[in-house]
Amino acid sequence: MKLFKKAEVIDEKDMARTISRLAHEIVEANKKVEELVIVGIRSRGVPLAKRIAQRISEIENREIPVGILDITLYRDDLTLIAPQPIVRETQIPFDIDEKTIILVDDVLYTGRTVRSALNALIDFGRPHAMHLAVLIDRGHRELPIRADYVGKSIPTSKHETIEVRLKETDGADEVLICELKER
Repeated sequence: MKLFKKAEVIDEKDMARTISRLAHEIVEANKKVEELVIVGIRSRGVPLAKRIAQRISEIENREIPVGILDITLYRDDLTLIAPQPIVRETQIPFDIDEKTIILVDDVLYTGRTVRSALNALIDFGRPHAMHLAVLIDRGHRELPIRADYVGKSIPTSKHETIEVRLKETDGADEVLICELKER
């Protein structure tokens, strides 16, 4: 089986517009920007979180703290991903108590990653609220989790996958729908 590109749904310009729109929506919904912190889920949620925070900082003329969350040890499929999964550092160098956390990820699919992230964040304190921002919502939820801020909803089949590529990790900004096919 090989992964084949089916369609490009977001290009570089669309990505910039989408991130800007997400930042504006977050500011509009959170009047107390001074209580806002952003946490990106490793791996592609981190550069997206940094971009959203940068855009909010430009809009509000105020620095927005950004943290990095590794959820490896909180996953419910830990034994399935690898015999020795790689655990990376979580970096949340600020107090989350009574803050509004914007949790950022690239794709919302089953909801299991977000559930793991919520459990991990609770170990750091008691935030006032947690909201979820995703670049892509592709449906197929297995848990009752929804995003508060969605860049784009892309209904997919179970045989398709969403590939988010970012300059920071992949050298280009694009979102692709791919499909598994036999060679």
